[in-house]
Amino acid sequence: MPFYRVVGDVPRKRHVQFRRPDGGLYAEELMGEEGFSSDSSLLYHRYLPTAIIKAETVQPLVPDSLEANLPLSPRHFRTQDLKSAGDLVTGRMLLSGNGDVRLSYATTDAPSELYRNSKGDECVYIQSGEARFESTYGALDVGVGDYVVIPTGTIHRWVPKGTVNALVIEASGHIRTPKRYLSQFGQLLEHAPYSERDLRAPAEPLIVEGEEVPVLVRTRGGLTRMTFRNHPFDVVGWDGCLYPFVFNISDFEPVVKKTHAPPPVHQTFEGPGFVVCSFMPRPLDFHPEAIPIPYNHHNVDSDEFMFYVGGDYSARKGSGIDVGSISLHPAGFTHGPQPGAVEAVIESKATHTSEMAVMVDTFRPLDLGQGALSCEDPGYAWTWAR
Repeated sequence: MPFYRVVGDVPRKRHVQFRRPDGGLYAEELMGEEGFSSDSSLLYHRYLPTAIIKAETVQPLVPDSLEANLPLSPRHFRTQDLKSAGDLVTGRMLLSGNGDVRLSYATTDAPSELYRNSKGDECVYIQSGEARFESTYGALDVGVGDYVVIPTGTIHRWVPKGTVNALVIEASGHIRTPKRYLSQFGQLLEHAPYSERDLRAPAEPLIVEGEEVPVLVRTRGGLTRMTFRNHPFDVVGWDGCLYPFVFNISDFEPVVKKTHAPPPVHQTFEGPGFVVCSFMPRPLDFHPEAIPIPYNHHNVDSDEFMFYVGGDYSARKGSGIDVGSISLHPAGFTHGPQPGAVEAVIESKATHTSEMAVMVDTFRPLDLGQGALSCEDPGYAWTWAR
């Protein structure tokens, strides 16, 4: 992240002796990206973060294989039809993915075990419900509309307060603020659609006692359950620029033009081979002859994965798209408004749109997971021809 935080107790200088009340040394843990060449944080543990006493291979609870989008077709998935398959980690139902990113849906009211994704960053969008996100950095209360961005290697767990529905974006690398929103020194600029004040991060340590504590670890090789000698939530303080944070979609400030603006103006985050965009209610295009809904477009270099999370989708009326729907429009297919939608919105003289959506655009083709195939609307591809 582009700004420095300090939480809890830390010594005046880094890498100097920092002693517990009993005279022993706290154990440093540097969490850093790109081989000491990018953002990092320094955490101070009461116990050794290296002390594990067991490791065992774990098989996934739900299918995690992918198959090609063949025959090539636009798709519509109804997440409303998916049933709970576990917790927010082990119960993720894989919808789509490629070598850069995996997109899953989770619906659960069960607490997760401790989890560490050492394959890449995660961004979890809370569609509905509330939860407590707990990690070695501290705790955060999260709810509807929150993006929870979790750096690679962060040990954490999810504790829902009732049922939670969420879209999970798992990157093969790091999820960051788009570079064009940042100064050369990392501050969010005035033209950015959000500012540092909109971001929430842990404000105090979270200390949990325990011995022989299991942690589920994901790597590129698969899943391992490691048993730590002491509970990893033993950090008395940390400082740095790398930590989990929360951004609520309602704080995204949309860009408005005289005529229709393309999706890059909605970009919120970027990852390796993909971007995340937030579509929020906004004034419609105000040129007197504007067509205030998207034009037909063919993204020749990307697949478009759109999760509809609120509002009214005037451009897609008659297609079956509704809140909870996900559309996948692949490269190789031209998509746009439903037949008659352009005329209808012009005649309505509407001045605002109420639609809300989270979009992930990828720059390599997206394959299909069993979660998506189990809730697909088979007639969607033909809705433009009706």
